[in-house]
Amino acid sequence: MNPPPSPPRSWAEIDLSALRQNLRTAREVAGCDVMAVVKAGAYGHGLEDVARSLAAEDIVFFGVANVGEARRIADAGVTTRIYLLGATWTQERAEIVGRGWTPCLSSLEEAREFDALARAHGSRLKVHLAVDSGMGRGGFVAEGLPEILAELEKLPNLEIEGIGSHLPSADEDEDFTRSQIARYVEIIQSLDGPERFKWRHLSNSAGLLGYDRECCNLARPGLMLYGISPLPGHEGKLRNVMSLKSRVTLVRTLPAGHGVSYGRAFVTTRPTRVATIGIGYGDGYPRAVSGHDAEAFIRGQRFPLLGRVTMDQLMVDVTGSDVAEGDEVEMFGPNIRVDEVAAKAGTISWEILTGITPRVVRVYH
Repeated sequence: MNPPPSPPRSWAEIDLSALRQNLRTAREVAGCDVMAVVKAGAYGHGLEDVARSLAAEDIVFFGVANVGEARRIADAGVTTRIYLLGATWTQERAEIVGRGWTPCLSSLEEAREFDALARAHGSRLKVHLAVDSGMGRGGFVAEGLPEILAELEKLPNLEIEGIGSHLPSADEDEDFTRSQIARYVEIIQSLDGPERFKWRHLSNSAGLLGYDRECCNLARPGLMLYGISPLPGHEGKLRNVMSLKSRVTLVRTLPAGHGVSYGRAFVTTRPTRVATIGIGYGDGYPRAVSGHDAEAFIRGQRFPLLGRVTMDQLMVDVTGSDVAEGDEVEMFGPNIRVDEVAAKAGTISWEILTGITPRVVRVYH
């Protein structure tokens, strides 16, 4: 008889009630319908479980990065409409048409191929115009767009139901963002006004929290759904969704002059009680926090990391405490915010969340 499986060494607790509350907050802030952005595995939180949880909240679209994500949501039994946030390429388009997903258009060539595929499929495909108002990643540039729209309207198997753009600097450059929003409004006016499009969308989380939104009737919250504000001063509106946790696997006292971790980047100057934690950069906890005063939360207290984060383990100074083998450890969550970890790693919260690897078990509450 086999013994029962061991509990996970590292896991991520996902609070689905907090996720739904953040969606309600996004709705209240936006004052309009919502496209929930769930790309990159719902920002590392688990695509299918997050999609199933949010689908019951009567959202208009799920925003995904590619057809693989769209397929996973559809195959999970979720019937909410799926919107592809970026450009598609030729070999993806037949599946998009066949599944009835909604692409954004960045070129006439792309539109003509979608039209031909929809005609062959015996359907009429709903599409949105992507407008490049400053991101430089995809979409039609504004110059000549009225003439392009006229060409698109000649394609009988496409229904142009929406127009969207993207804010590249809403969390960094207020002046540019305000001018970009004004430019987006001008573009819509040049295309016969807002009544021409059923859906008008521009605002990401930073756009929702920091800027006027009256030009749009659809919002695209991403990061804020997961409890993190891209702008300072809004954290109190949101609830933490993911808590990254691990266990103390070993506690020892090392003498003065003893190196800790690779490269001996840290050497003890006194007898030091060191706890080894069963998590590392192989789990997605960033190696780049090494040497930057990162901490772990154990038994109601913060403890400093020692030396370099390794692939599977890291070490913490627990001198003077009663920390013991088996104790639960919070690497980020309600007591250590993920944006704090990101800052010490010299990166952004988005990268930390989406970098949590598959061997970290997701536990949903």
